[in-house]
Amino acid sequence: MEADSAGVAEVKAETRSDRPLGAGRATRYVAVVDDDRSVGVALCRLLRAAGIEAKAFESAASFLDHIQDRLPDCVVLDVQMPGMNGLELQQRLKDVAAGLPVIMMTGRDEASIHAICMAMGASSYLKKPLNDDDLLDAVERAISGRSTHRI
Repeated sequence: MEADSAGVAEVKAETRSDRPLGAGRATRYVAVVDDDRSVGVALCRLLRAAGIEAKAFESAASFLDHIQDRLPDCVVLDVQMPGMNGLELQQRLKDVAAGLPVIMMTGRDEASIHAICMAMGASSYLKKPLNDDDLLDAVERAISGRSTHRI
């Protein structure tokens, strides 16, 4: 199921004015995959405020169904999800979308999970609650190809 902005009261979506995101570029598209609907909505609002098209998905399966229609420039992916978790989806993306940058995020920061995500090719690993600027910087690095890892 895809998330939209209905039902969310307020989301901080300020960005630094010196950030080059979205300025004079073709529309960039980021997919956010998180089973927590409010997180998906908030991150999409933040990305849109920065000039980046964004769409939220509440499961790996719904995202994989959508990827057939439109490949994102980057995926922001939660590690802990029911069904197919973020690590499993990250691995699956190697087969269906090789080279797609993935930013992993988690509410449970564990050194072993961090190491696995990065070894599997994540471009960034962020701990929830996310800092707006850290996320936007990670997305910019991933989309621009400045990250050192790609799946």
